[in-house]
Amino acid sequence: MATQNKVFIQIDNDRVELTGAELQAFNADRAETQAQFDAEIEAQIAKAAARQAVLSKIGLTTDEAAALLG
Repeated sequence: MATQNKVFIQIDNDRVELTGAELQAFNADRAETQAQFDAEIEAQIAKAAARQAVLSKIGLTTDEAAALLG
């Protein structure tokens, strides 16, 4: 992930630059959020692959399974 040199937030009508501990906390939160997002995407991909494996095993296409399940 690319590192930003400066991060600004808006408080009321004031634009404030995050520095020091605030910037570190912001970057840590952003990294944690990105990791959670990536994990969720991986879980969705794995679930779709497992679903496709079951359909392939029983010889159905996605469309056929959808038609059967209505």
